[in-house]
Amino acid sequence: MTDPNAIQPSELDQLPDRDPEETAEWQASLDAVTKAAGPHRAAYLMRRTLERAEGAGIALPKLLETDYVNSIPTSAEPAAPGDEALEQRITAWNRWNAAAMVTRGSKYGVGGHIATFASAAWLYETGFNHFFKGKEADGSGDQLYIQGHASPGIYARAFLDGRLNEEQLDNFRREAGGNGLPSYPHPRRLPWLWEFPTVSMGLGPLSAIYQARFNRYLANRGIKDTAGSHVWAFLGDGEMDEPESTAALALAAREELDNLTFVINCNLQRLDGPVRANFKIVQELEAQFRGAGWNVVKTLWGTAWDELFRLDTTGALVRRLRQVPDAQIQTYQTRDAAYIRQDFFGGDPALVEMAKLLSDDKILECFHLSRGGHEARKVFAAYKAAVEHKGAPTVILAQTVKGHTLGEGFASKNANHQMKKLSVDEFKNMRDLLELPIKDSDFVDGVVPYGHPGADSPEVRYLQERRAALGGPAPARRVHPVAPLPAPAEKAFASFDKGSGSQNVATTMAFVRLVKDLVRDKETGKRWVPIVPDEARTFGMESLFPSLGIYSPKGQTYEPVDRDQLMYYKEAKNGQILNEGITEAGSMADFIAASTSYATHGEAMIPFYIFYSMFGWQRTADQMWQLGDQLGRGFLVGATAGRTTLTGEGLQHADGHSPVIAATNPAALSYDPAFAYEVATIVKDGLRRMYGEAAPGEDQNVFYYLTVYNEPMPQPAKPSVQGIDEGIVKGLYRFNTAESAGITPPANAPRIQLLGSGTAIHWALKAQALLAEEWGVAADVWSATSWSELRRDALEADEALLRGEERVPFVRQALQGADGPVLAVSDYMRQVPDQIAQWVEQDWSSLGADGFGLSDTREAARRHFGVDAESIVVAALAQLAKRGEVKATAVKEAREKYGL
Repeated sequence: MTDPNAIQPSELDQLPDRDPEETAEWQASLDAVTKAAGPHRAAYLMRRTLERAEGAGIALPKLLETDYVNSIPTSAEPAAPGDEALEQRITAWNRWNAAAMVTRGSKYGVGGHIATFASAAWLYETGFNHFFKGKEADGSGDQLYIQGHASPGIYARAFLDGRLNEEQLDNFRREAGGNGLPSYPHPRRLPWLWEFPTVSMGLGPLSAIYQARFNRYLANRGIKDTAGSHVWAFLGDGEMDEPESTAALALAAREELDNLTFVINCNLQRLDGPVRANFKIVQELEAQFRGAGWNVVKTLWGTAWDELFRLDTTGALVRRLRQVPDAQIQTYQTRDAAYIRQDFFGGDPALVEMAKLLSDDKILECFHLSRGGHEARKVFAAYKAAVEHKGAPTVILAQTVKGHTLGEGFASKNANHQMKKLSVDEFKNMRDLLELPIKDSDFVDGVVPYGHPGADSPEVRYLQERRAALGGPAPARRVHPVAPLPAPAEKAFASFDKGSGSQNVATTMAFVRLVKDLVRDKETGKRWVPIVPDEARTFGMESLFPSLGIYSPKGQTYEPVDRDQLMYYKEAKNGQILNEGITEAGSMADFIAASTSYATHGEAMIPFYIFYSMFGWQRTADQMWQLGDQLGRGFLVGATAGRTTLTGEGLQHADGHSPVIAATNPAALSYDPAFAYEVATIVKDGLRRMYGEAAPGEDQNVFYYLTVYNEPMPQPAKPSVQGIDEGIVKGLYRFNTAESAGITPPANAPRIQLLGSGTAIHWALKAQALLAEEWGVAADVWSATSWSELRRDALEADEALLRGEERVPFVRQALQGADGPVLAVSDYMRQVPDQIAQWVEQDWSSLGADGFGLSDTREAARRHFGVDAESIVVAALAQLAKRGEVKATAVKEAREKYGL
């Protein structure tokens, strides 16, 4: 009997049913099929119906997984152009030389990876022969993100093409001699070949998405026609576990980036074993990408499987393929036909009958060799489908065998990522399999030879003809000769020299005001790329919204809630601001794309990325390293800087260490300016160095990190001191003396030098007055705009000394003759100022905000860390007491007086 209180199915559906009788008929049909033909048939019909609906554009939730078969059936594959036989031979040579390079290098113990390229060779070769546009093509060519562990195969192809020689191959991973090859794609190490560093896994896919998006940004802003550029990211299935790998999938779909293709090499193995031992990584990735709105193309099985699928009249084969976990598929790769008959086919009567029709050789061909990612025709079909798909990015899930063609000792073995060489016998077996004309006598003293068919061979001519037709060599990095950007009008910078008078201005606001002036510059204003992760209002940047617009490829399809206000939220297709939401990683990927546009597109762009300083280097330092490796240029701005300037925010927001992390990056020029005029001077010099006329010997491929503060303070006028601009840029200058500050210390008063950076200089200035008025001590105050640049210069001086060159570090020059000890203070841990201690001739001590941050007022926090003015006074007196220049009792008196 039906429970009258039970919820009826119709009550669970909020959608009105205008024809319940018809609905019931459909449901009854499904029940009937299930009863008569079984649940598998019912599931098949439902999947096909959903696929038909999706193809017809009917608004339904997407089917997240399809069967474990190729998306493009053999009958629908387009004919691949070109000479497949020649391409087979080219690929064979590349496989050989990649393995030879790593094996020959193994005697030096430098490592290398063989198995990844062996699985992915056709994924690259098909692209190089038919799809990847070079730098001489229309526009900027394609952008290729090469999987790091596949680099030996890319070097092997460049060798075949004549771009590398045997000596360079022999110096794989041995760069110190000056003619070597870096282990992975490193633009800083091989800048004519590599465009994008990718081996810090997860950053490649994230960067590729934002690069494709930045290409559209350039086009929509009218700066560069990028319609001919396509972004290709080659990834590993194990790499997709990195959170960055999938962090921006929704962005790519939302903005319809059909200029982007991911090619994921699904060899089912990561570094130690299977990617998904008990599951199926291809199905998982398909669901993830389809759910995010991507077009998914699965290229799983080679043509040898066609016969098996034709014999599968009941669907038993497809069901079995969905059931078998990845680790078992890997096991089939290493086992004989009898095992496969029993384990794969033996559990289903229909499959048992199918197996009777298959020879052992056929079974081994299918399960050992035949994968979609190993066949040029299959890969070509997938790539063609990807570049022709409109309205969404495409991911190609290409199944391969890790270690393919390297022999039974490599293929699908869990340890193959760590296997660095093949024996001579294994090379001879590989030679025979690949049908290469290499003689036994070519193995001299057991050393495997490199192979090359000759510069005028059909293989090389074909390779070069194909690349010429596609716009030149690839991969390649080109820095087009472009005129330096003209310097902005001096007025924008000079306006900060007079100070703010009685008005309190934070250095964050000074920087924003400077940028507002610079983006109005007629020559270079359009080249600024403001990037902010959803904190623009925190930094006082909302005034830029209506004037510059926030970039959106859709424009503004709604009326903003604050439209009647002066600073309303304005989105525009040609908007200049990249407001990324709460994603520091995405914002950094934006910055990297913009900062390298001078090379990628021949268009110099000036990005500045402003962020909550605690959430910059701490969260995305790996991307900052990627930025340096990719030779990016621009301004990183750590706003709300320092450990004690954030009233009430506390531990997780209080930055006391970002300059320490920044100092570890050789490409980062890190500054902690105290005053608005210092900010302007540093930005002016940065524009000159990175985008204008760099001085002889200056590296333009650097980026600047500025810490700016949210503490409003009176901004002083720029002192009329000789060489002040040099001091600001190099890291240190004397801001005032006790006398120039209007303080009249007693005759022969003890003297101390106070060095402060950032907001700490205000505490030093207060301490200067207290020392004179209450303790009879004269203090000079110095602004240390960059501790790390002072250290860099000192290290260079030390290196020069080793070469026999006499050179005095700038910090020693600046402090030469300064009386008394030195006391340094900053709003960061003491390690920041202590970077320069060993090069200071005077007695040295420092104060800093070490430890964890805490929530309180600025004054209480500074007292807690012992960096406020009174603490500086006590520390100064202690230094002078050690030297016998003040009484020891003065230190105790000061502690008691100030309540320390």
